[in-house]
Amino acid sequence: MGGPEDGEDGENGTPRPKRLRLSEEQTQLLEGTFRKNCVLSHSAKEELAAKVKLTPRQVEVWFQNRRARIKLRRAKNECKLLRQRFKLLTEENQRLQQEVKELRALVVAAPASTITMCPRCKGVTSVAGTQHCSKTPDTNLGL
Repeated sequence: MGGPEDGEDGENGTPRPKRLRLSEEQTQLLEGTFRKNCVLSHSAKEELAAKVKLTPRQVEVWFQNRRARIKLRRAKNECKLLRQRFKLLTEENQRLQQEVKELRALVVAAPASTITMCPRCKGVTSVAGTQHCSKTPDTNLGL
């Protein structure tokens, strides 16, 4: 027992025509024309329909479906990129929240005059005069 996909029942229980399978030549002609222009004028549609032995409506629907597939593919790619960016931003947010937590603990634990920052790596230490990294000396923040 099939559904609309296999051509048995359409709306209101009426039988739907079976899906049209295009030949390789028809597909190539349609694809080639689509690459040149994704929207056809009425006369171009009529001319292409005669070449591929389809009705103008079938050509119109093929072009609509092709545009819809491209739009869907672009949306999926954009969604994938947005998910990747969201993941990176979430990780960065968590890292920054942890850094804020550590900085707040330093501020509470040490007097403001003893909190220093390494200008090279931007690391913070609570003991003045100690180096955070071996590249450059700490700079007093003067908090």
